[in-house]
Amino acid sequence: MKIIVPMAGRGSRLRPHTLTIPKPLVPVAGVPIVERLVTDLVAGYSGKVDEIAFIIGDFGDAVVGELKEIASRLGAKGSVYYQDEPLGTAHAILCAKESMRGPCLVAFADTLFQADFNFDASKDGFIWVKRVEDPKAYGVVKLHDDGHITDFVEKPEEFVSDMAIVGIYYFKDGDRLRDELQYLLDNNIKDKGEFQLTNALENMKSAGVKFYPAEIKEWLDCGNKKALVHANQRVLEMKKSTDFVDASATITNSVIKQPCYIGAGAVITDSVVGPHVSIGAGSQVNNSVLQNTVVQLDSQVNDVVLKDAMIGNKATVKSRAADLSVGDYSEVTI
Repeated sequence: MKIIVPMAGRGSRLRPHTLTIPKPLVPVAGVPIVERLVTDLVAGYSGKVDEIAFIIGDFGDAVVGELKEIASRLGAKGSVYYQDEPLGTAHAILCAKESMRGPCLVAFADTLFQADFNFDASKDGFIWVKRVEDPKAYGVVKLHDDGHITDFVEKPEEFVSDMAIVGIYYFKDGDRLRDELQYLLDNNIKDKGEFQLTNALENMKSAGVKFYPAEIKEWLDCGNKKALVHANQRVLEMKKSTDFVDASATITNSVIKQPCYIGAGAVITDSVVGPHVSIGAGSQVNNSVLQNTVVQLDSQVNDVVLKDAMIGNKATVKSRAADLSVGDYSEVTI
């Protein structure tokens, strides 16, 4: 089987953290979002994944090399394709048409999940969904009594279903998907100005292809700073049985409240770190208190108290001494 990963967007909602690296390579609990995504897909699939195809923008040679290395570590060939214009989900997937042969998983690299990926690969297709409280903000599916999907509804104004599409799809026939996507482009069939995957799904369904829902246990958006810090917290919780403290980290006169991730070569001195903190490789934390915070690579954090924060790569955060005179029964937040 092949995994197709569209990830060409720069992640504007996560700026400034995506000004130097694309969003799918921003780490969550020390591992880039896209690596966590494909690792979980490969681990949950009972068969062999022989290729992982990434669709990217102009991210540079270093990103290409990193993506191919991720695929190699998972025992798969890594292929990289380019989407030069943001023309919609159907257009993005079709950029990898040379890899769309046989069974395919399509997974958009902006979410993480907890799910059981033991599915019947002999069926035409599966679409992973999550029940949500307010389906108006999502594309949702409606079901037949026998369980297959009858309709795809984009951001319904009135309630039709609470089963939101999370951006992970299985197609038994990747060649058929490729042809349906190409049909949309050849005939300039757009929805809201873009070529949409849901239009191809509708055409396939109308031609007799049966899609079934597969429900995920937890869906973690990584689209903005607040969501990514929460995703970091949940990943640490879900995988807390794993030792997240690298052996090369130096921890002196400090308290680590698990679960936390401490990367290679990190230095923590005179500090309280955790719970739910990730410290990237090479970063230094001194005389600070950190809780529910992400610090990326090679950064320095000195003399601060941080909660629900996100610090980028090679950044420096420090406080300055304050000359205060605080009276009785006062409360001061600095």
